Amino acid sequence: MARTASNMLALGTTAPDFSLPDVISGKTITRDQVTGKRGLLVMFLCAHCPFVQHVNHELARLGRDYAGRDLGIVAIGSNDAATYPDDAPPGLLAQAVAHGFTFPYLYDETQEVARAFQAACTPDFFLFDADKRLAYRGQLDGSRPGNGIAVDGRDLRAAMDSALAGNPVPAEQQTSVGCGIKWKKNS
Repeated sequence: MARTASNMLALGTTAPDFSLPDVISGKTITRDQVTGKRGLLVMFLCAHCPFVQHVNHELARLGRDYAGRDLGIVAIGSNDAATYPDDAPPGLLAQAVAHGFTFPYLYDETQEVARAFQAACTPDFFLFDADKRLAYRGQLDGSRPGNGIAVDGRDLRAAMDSALAGNPVPAEQQTSVGCGIKWKKNS
C-alpha cells in the first residue's frame, strides 16, 4: 500500500470553482450550491483505497454530525475509472449507500477539479472558511490502517468547529496520507 501525502496547498487560497455530477442524486452540483454560511469542506475520496476504507464510517459520521449546520460538505471522486473501475460512478454510489453518506459525492471525470485543488491523495481534505479561503488542509486524524490509533476525526473536527464558530484554525496542520490520485495517462 503506497503512501502519498497531501500537497498542503497554501492557506488562504480561494476555493476553486466546480460544477460536477453527483453520483447519488444525478444532479449537477456547483461549489456555491454546497457552500454554507461558515464555509465548505471538500473531501477527495474513492471507493477502492484502503486509507479511505479505513475511515468511511467516520466520514459518514461527520456528515451526520454536521448536517444542517452552516458548513457545507462535499466529496469528490477523481480517480481514473478506466484503470480503477471501482472508482467509477456506480462504485462511488455503492460506497455512499453502504456507509450512509449524507453529503453529495461528485464525479470529476476530467480530473480538472482535482488538479485545481492540487489534490494528491485519497483521502485529501480542504476546509474553506466563510470567505471561501482555505483554512485547513490536512489529516482527518492520526489514524492509518494498521497503526492502532482510533479513527475519531479529531483534527478535522477541531478545524470544522473553529470555522463554525468563526474562529481562525491553527496554522499547524498535519498532512493527510493516503493512496495517490490515480491520474489518467496522457493528462
